[in-house]
Amino acid sequence: MALLHGYGPALLQGLASTLSVAAMSLAVACVFGLAGAVAKLSASRTARAVAATYSTLIRGLPDLVLMLLIFYGGQILLNDLGAARGWDYIDVPPLAAGVLTIGFIFGAYLTETFRGAILAVPRGQAEAAQAFGMTRTQVLRRIVLPQMVRHAIPGFANNWLVMVKATALVSLIGLDDMVHRANLAAAATREPFTFYVAVALLYLAVTTVSIAALGWLERRFSLGVRRVEF
Repeated sequence: MALLHGYGPALLQGLASTLSVAAMSLAVACVFGLAGAVAKLSASRTARAVAATYSTLIRGLPDLVLMLLIFYGGQILLNDLGAARGWDYIDVPPLAAGVLTIGFIFGAYLTETFRGAILAVPRGQAEAAQAFGMTRTQVLRRIVLPQMVRHAIPGFANNWLVMVKATALVSLIGLDDMVHRANLAAAATREPFTFYVAVALLYLAVTTVSIAALGWLERRFSLGVRRVEF
């Protein structure tokens, strides 16, 4: 802590904020991802077109550009609508903007991850469940979703690791996260290298723990499945 000139606790508090943003963003991304995957596999042509447009458009734009567009553009849009209805000025919190933006962006990536995982489940099992009288919703909830988890974990893990790193972008819209606190500490001490290395090590620690936890989760959901050795 002496090496960090007393800013160590502040960085750890920033780490807690960063992990909170990442966890909430992951929840939002899972909702968008599952909805997009189900829509892409839907019999409705409109649903497939909307999901395809969402996943293609979002994945084709830089994360930083999308975040700034949603944060500033969304606030302008809300206040224009509010002015038309006689509302007071609406200030979008940086936390909400960051979580929704990151979740919305990575929902597009998880759409393809979940879609591939659903397709990996043998179709005959869903057909057998329907033959027993289950509805399409029951088949999805009881048969497909539990089995798709094993296939989704590798892609899900990769998206989670990228998402954790993407949380550094929320410091640009004023959120008091780990990167923002490192910037303040670097400006106060004029030792940017020290604090950016500390932030890098903290991100590396989060990545290491995440890989270990997701590896355990993959093994847990793969119990009873024979692995093919190449």
